[in-house]
Amino acid sequence: MFLTPGDKRIKISILAALSALTLGIHYGWVLEPIFGHVHWVHAIHGRFCYIPIVIGASWFGLRGGLFTATAISALVLPLILGSALNVHDLVGELVEIVFYFAIAILAGALIDRQMSARSKQAETQLQLERSQKLSTVGQIAAGVTHEIKNPLASIKGAFEIMSDETTSEPEKEEFRQIVSREIKRIDSSVTEFLEFARPRETKLEKLDLVEVLRASLRQIEAQASAAGIKLIDDFETGLRIKGDKEKIHQMMLNLLLNAVSASEKGTTISVSLKKQNSDSAVVTVKDKGRGISESDLERIFEPFFTTNPSGTGLGMAIVKSIVDSHNGEIAVRSEERVGTEVEIRIPLIKS
Repeated sequence: MFLTPGDKRIKISILAALSALTLGIHYGWVLEPIFGHVHWVHAIHGRFCYIPIVIGASWFGLRGGLFTATAISALVLPLILGSALNVHDLVGELVEIVFYFAIAILAGALIDRQMSARSKQAETQLQLERSQKLSTVGQIAAGVTHEIKNPLASIKGAFEIMSDETTSEPEKEEFRQIVSREIKRIDSSVTEFLEFARPRETKLEKLDLVEVLRASLRQIEAQASAAGIKLIDDFETGLRIKGDKEKIHQMMLNLLLNAVSASEKGTTISVSLKKQNSDSAVVTVKDKGRGISESDLERIFEPFFTTNPSGTGLGMAIVKSIVDSHNGEIAVRSEERVGTEVEIRIPLIKS
């Protein structure tokens, strides 16, 4: 337990006030004027002193318990020694003081042990988080190296061929297109890595979901058409959320690109938007592609995990992050050689 100077001052003041109250009871300044000198009042005198000792131990550990017990004992001794007590009563009062210290040691030792265990647990957790961060950094570095190395090798080979005087102009044009495509691939990979490693702050505003979804479909339409894949949409209008337009757009592009990549020529990809339970919008992206095995399905949100040889393995991790930042939920259902369905629930704006 780590206390600020302000916390310590407040707790010490409370402890001092409680100790003063117990001493007042012990000296007979508090209860005896009301109830007189009766046996049960005398019994409370000694027992009440346990309270600040236990509190001192719970707040400040063994030192706090011992300090409180010592302070109370030192202030009580003048009353004990100054009273004309018989030997039996005097021994009883001194034994009571011994119990003060015994309770202080017992409670303080237990609290110190608990504090030490918490401190070790916090340190272990910190080391685990550091290890995870270093592991992630290593994965990012390996992923960036892999995703950039291959395109660079293609670019290098293309330039060598274009520099050869025997290469014809049509062949040079073909390799120029290869260079352009590989540069775009590098740019896309680096952008995806940066988005994962340092995501932009989510800026929430009122959005018409249909508008965002249609924009995403328009952007992917040409690529789907070139692959012989048909896009089908079924949107319920008038559904508004509080979201980040760019991030929702990015989320949909990642899902659609995955669907296109997994689909074969002549198949369809359907995108639907429905209202559910009057408080949620449900976006569903469904393809009839190769599907995902049960073992792989459990890992799809893991960074860098991918079954696509040309993928970075960050697409679904970014999708999950975007859904979480919108207080939404995501579920993925898939069957090999049948297809995959991704369902996303996002809260609607309450009217």
